[in-house]
Amino acid sequence: MESEMTCSMSKMWSQKMPEGLDLEISHHPLTMKHVAKLIIAMERLKGGRSERVLSTSFRDENLLDIMLESIIEERIVSDTSSEPAQFSRAREYQCTVSDDQKRSLILVQNSMELHAVMLQGGSENRKVHLNMSTYVNGTLSAAARPVALGIKNTNLYLSCHMDGDTPTLHLEAVEDKSSLSTISAESELVRFLFYKQDTGLNISTLMSARFPSWYISTATDDNKPVEMCQETANRYRSFNIQRQS
Repeated sequence: MESEMTCSMSKMWSQKMPEGLDLEISHHPLTMKHVAKLIIAMERLKGGRSERVLSTSFRDENLLDIMLESIIEERIVSDTSSEPAQFSRAREYQCTVSDDQKRSLILVQNSMELHAVMLQGGSENRKVHLNMSTYVNGTLSAAARPVALGIKNTNLYLSCHMDGDTPTLHLEAVEDKSSLSTISAESELVRFLFYKQDTGLNISTLMSARFPSWYISTATDDNKPVEMCQETANRYRSFNIQRQS
């Protein structure tokens, strides 16, 4: 029985083996499981492409490549983890921000708002400097970096949350800044995150992480509040963000 099976399998193999090569069973399979595996491997090889030996340079490595191409299956492993994504703060640096009209941002204390203003000579000290914290998250594209924006020398951070039925921009006091070191994607602290997407040299848009398609923007008129808007709004959404040394 062993010789019959060896002969039969050798004939099946030789129909698809490269010219000049043949299969020889060196020992009897120990179990039916081994027999089944060998038959499956042979069937897959029969369905593959026929190779021809072109020269004496055909080596064991070439035969191994043929076998691997025919037998190896691709297996896709999906991540079934149910843990929510997290944003981890990577670094922080100071920057200045101006809009498309070269207007700087100033803080209006009595209304606790940021306004976009065309500053004249001698009033540069009114310009707001921001502490921009950048975050990393393995599931996000590098094209849009999550950031948090705090006003230098204060505990005020820009945040976006719903006011009625419209996302609005706020200046919000954060007593413990370490609470923003790691932010869960499902937590309320996501209101402090914005996706910074670069569109040119030092030119970026800032989209709310909590409300996608809503952007930090400035009005067409001078000395008006900085607010959230959608792409269709008649407002300026691009900013020149200059990193300070």
